[in-house]
Amino acid sequence: MLRQVTAIRYVTPLREGGSLPGVVEADDLGTYVVKFRGAGQGPRALVAEVISGELARRLGLPVPELTVVHLDPVVARAEPDEEVQELIKASAGTNLGMDFLPGALGYDPVVHPVEAGLASRVLAFDAFVENVDRSWRNPNLLIWHGDLWLIDHGATLYFHHNWPRAEAVVHRAYKWDDHVLKPYATELATEGPAIAARITPELIAEVVELVPDEWLDEGDRELYRNHLSARAERPEAWLP
Repeated sequence: MLRQVTAIRYVTPLREGGSLPGVVEADDLGTYVVKFRGAGQGPRALVAEVISGELARRLGLPVPELTVVHLDPVVARAEPDEEVQELIKASAGTNLGMDFLPGALGYDPVVHPVEAGLASRVLAFDAFVENVDRSWRNPNLLIWHGDLWLIDHGATLYFHHNWPRAEAVVHRAYKWDDHVLKPYATELATEGPAIAARITPELIAEVVELVPDEWLDEGDRELYRNHLSARAERPEAWLP
């Protein structure tokens, strides 16, 4: 299971994201960037964060620790912004937390070259989960202590927004023309198949099981397992 913490103080909103995530202090003395289940993107974005983020971690990619953050709306009482107050009130219960990386810099492909093997592995992973949000416009990458970190996977797995059509797009090709790491991913021919070979039905089942029950509808776990396992069976369809 993901580690569980309880929010004790709402620190500040992060207005860069469309879902208005916020920095929150928790009862373990940790600080987390929290994505709220009451945001417009809904719990599906949190499901994508867990499945994709934990899959990336098991593939050896750098992702900040993910936690389940229990939230009592009372933490919003000192927040002057009414929009934030309403968001927190609508998000009572479990939410998704990501370890806050203090002092991290937004990734700039001109300033921060990435080693070819790592860039290739990230691109192959993004291809599998159909990450549409890793472009030069919005890389969703951070540099922290000189290392690359992957964040914000809420826009992956977008097949789950239309389950009746999901089976028809299970082997959909990945559009990678504007992927921010494309110029550095020169080892994709070897790293891509190596990543694909590690994405097994057992690994998929493991990360799907990490999603809290309250974020899913009945039968969703099986739908995720079946779709992602079928996609993994044919890497030639989605690997760039």
